[in-house]
Amino acid sequence: MDTQEIVQKLWGLCDVLMDDGITYHQYVTELTYILFLKMAKETGAEENIPEDYRWDNLREKEGTELKQFYRKLLVELPEETTGKVEQIYADAKTNIDEPKNLEKIIKSIDELNWYEIVDDEGSKKKEENIASLYEGLLEKNANEKKSGAGQYFTPRPLIDVIVELIDPKPGEKCNDPAAGTFGFMIAADRHVKEKTDDYFDLSQEEAEFQRQEAFTGCELVKDTHRLGLMNAILHGIEGKLYLGDTLSNFGKRLTGYDVVLTNPPFGTKMKGERATRDDFTYPTSNKQLNFLQHIYRSLKKNGQARAGVVLPDNVLFESNDGQDIRKDLLNKCNLHTILRLPTGIFYSRGVTTNVLFFTRGKTDKNNTEGVWIYDLRTNMPSFGKTSPLKHKHFEDFIEAYQAEDRTEVDDKRWSYHSIEEIEEKDYNLDIGLIQDDDITTHEDLPEPIEATKEAIGELEEASGLLDEVLTELQEVEGE
Repeated sequence: MDTQEIVQKLWGLCDVLMDDGITYHQYVTELTYILFLKMAKETGAEENIPEDYRWDNLREKEGTELKQFYRKLLVELPEETTGKVEQIYADAKTNIDEPKNLEKIIKSIDELNWYEIVDDEGSKKKEENIASLYEGLLEKNANEKKSGAGQYFTPRPLIDVIVELIDPKPGEKCNDPAAGTFGFMIAADRHVKEKTDDYFDLSQEEAEFQRQEAFTGCELVKDTHRLGLMNAILHGIEGKLYLGDTLSNFGKRLTGYDVVLTNPPFGTKMKGERATRDDFTYPTSNKQLNFLQHIYRSLKKNGQARAGVVLPDNVLFESNDGQDIRKDLLNKCNLHTILRLPTGIFYSRGVTTNVLFFTRGKTDKNNTEGVWIYDLRTNMPSFGKTSPLKHKHFEDFIEAYQAEDRTEVDDKRWSYHSIEEIEEKDYNLDIGLIQDDDITTHEDLPEPIEATKEAIGELEEASGLLDEVLTELQEVEGE
């Protein structure tokens, strides 16, 4: 049995819980509580868990006794433990009311033989299997639009491409100031491991740095922080994952990094509220612009510290503070590349996004001479469940990005814009998109009938969500 089959099996249990009013996101949180105990049992790491609340005590109980024990466990564990265990179970509570449903989940997890789970490469390493399983559940949750978790999950192929091009190296401090479920840092850790034979090429001191200090992050939402923390633990990452607001003064401590990889949340502060950071030169209610300021300020001023950041189109053209922040970015950093991403790759279909690649200069002036832009949006497939984004869609961009001489790249999607041209446009970076139709349509464009089916399916799903909201509003009015 492979990881995807196990993920599908566990995910199917959520349908049983719908009668309990459990949402997809709540279900993944419940699985986190339970899987953590199972993982500790499987990996021989139960010493930090009180004996009364270990896996064997949980799985041997049934019915009402199990429900009562589980609720008590969630209350007692954060009070009787410290460190990662305390953080995983901080403010934990269950939304499962029916004992039989809780029993079914625990038995399903208990029946899994981690050594029998085989990944795509035939690996049977227990720790890797548990980590892959959990990542699969997080991705499944993100792909369910009703869960609302897509905003915390960046598509894996996109993460992998950004990490590949930014190329984190051993000894570098990496950070994600909007960590979500910690996907960027886990990919960065995987990247360095692949380059160092799973850290065996490093000295003991260097390997300890990678495990304990190299990969850090910050997440504002408590339940998402819990999922990210669990993800980090399963992947053997011990670096700090703070629960806090990067855009508050708390975020001032997040600095001195060699690499920043992130996809900040979309939208604005509530009621036009500005960031509470008192060190921002250009405070604004636009969260992405505030994150952008934080990111380039958090990089070391050594001419090598670099970032790959996913940002929506409005960051490229917003006036006033937006223009000032872009000018500041172009001065302090070498913004050498912008990737205009295709539509449909995030949970909100209408959102258009980009990846900004930049390197912090040694000085604060004149670091950008020009920007290379790759249009991966025009004449691209309509991505969605039936046509997922894959690594192969980025191959031409990767070739252009890594070219020894970018001017020799023969690709109509690839264009150069000098700093003088950008200044003439008042630092508007919403440029580089192909305007004509002579570019070759991608070979993976779906057939019209398939695209129509996908559109109809999404309209039906949106209609269902609207019906749910209207029903909830009617219930509230009735109360």
